[in-house]
Amino acid sequence: MKLLPVEDARARMLAEVTALPAERVALADAIGRVLAEEVAAVRDQPPFRASAMDGWALRASDAPGALAIVGESAAGHGFEGAVAPGQAVRIFTGAAVPEGCDTVVIQEDAERDGEGVRVPASQAGANIRPAGGDFAAGALLLQRGERIDPWRLSLAAAAGRAELAVSRRPRVAVLSTGEEIVNAPATPGPFQIYNSGTLALAAMIAAWGGEPVTARPVRDDLQATITALRDAPADLLVTIGGASVGDHDLVRAAAGELGLELKVASIAIRPGKPTFFGTLGDGRLLLGLPGNPASAFVCAELFLRPILAACLGAPSQPRLITAKLETPLPANGPREHWMRARLGYADGAVTVQPYRDQDSSLVTVFAVADALLRRPPGAAAAAAGDVVEVAPLARA
Repeated sequence: MKLLPVEDARARMLAEVTALPAERVALADAIGRVLAEEVAAVRDQPPFRASAMDGWALRASDAPGALAIVGESAAGHGFEGAVAPGQAVRIFTGAAVPEGCDTVVIQEDAERDGEGVRVPASQAGANIRPAGGDFAAGALLLQRGERIDPWRLSLAAAAGRAELAVSRRPRVAVLSTGEEIVNAPATPGPFQIYNSGTLALAAMIAAWGGEPVTARPVRDDLQATITALRDAPADLLVTIGGASVGDHDLVRAAAGELGLELKVASIAIRPGKPTFFGTLGDGRLLLGLPGNPASAFVCAELFLRPILAACLGAPSQPRLITAKLETPLPANGPREHWMRARLGYADGAVTVQPYRDQDSSLVTVFAVADALLRRPPGAAAAAAGDVVEVAPLARA
């Protein structure tokens, strides 16, 4: 099988992905969803000149001096008249600045005396937020493809939106294969291990905007594998294990019975070489991940995550940053190597320390890693302090 470079493999996968249709949801239900429309402002925010402080609204030309108090302006209840020379209005933070006023003196600097107030000198515009100071009517506030977080949710709410058009979540079926896999709390046999990949991948899918559907592990049986793949209600099927070409690796053969058109047969990556991708006869996508947890999780970050982003109409390229190596690394082989690593921060720079043991079966290393360090194919030996590329992992 031809080993495709990582970028080429990802490009072939994304070429098969079509953004899913939009649906409208209440603003309160939009957290984590990807926008399928633009959000523009329908009016200025704030829609009027607003006070930035509690104090007194007046004319700067009247300060310093003793002024007559003629009313009050509070948030939601403005002073409706006009302020004449020699007059002042009690004002509170967020309230509309009355007509005729061009400055606000903070309450700590003023002295009230019955129906009057004495104020010091003040400059025009002091402590006043201009109308449209946050955004103006017609301004583009949020773009299609942006993921709604609490801050973007607040912006949409400030724009007066009660609903948003968002991309439908892709349904993703996660299927693990292999005689050696058993789900807790069942007691594993002497040659079996607990299923650690399915739940983790389902959690990743949910965090990345998909709707995971998990199935019971499938034995190394061709017909059982065919049935599981055929009956999975999903836009995308993700299998764990059985991705290679050994006697007990049946996923490709089962998918072939369902009309698999292979787009990526194998990838020049470490770990994760057997990863494959294609489309079934009914149009569903299939991503086959290796059974070893580290291999599956690395390839999920590099391939599954971009596929889900493309389904949602969001940016689909992995985010890479640069960091300084804390320890030297030997020259790399012909496959692109993604090493589990730990980020650090020293002297204002980001540093990275790869874990010594990169065995693809180790769950403990991935549990503490917060980055993947990229080593290009054929990379020369690297010294401590050299700059390398890393993909940060989202960790709580």
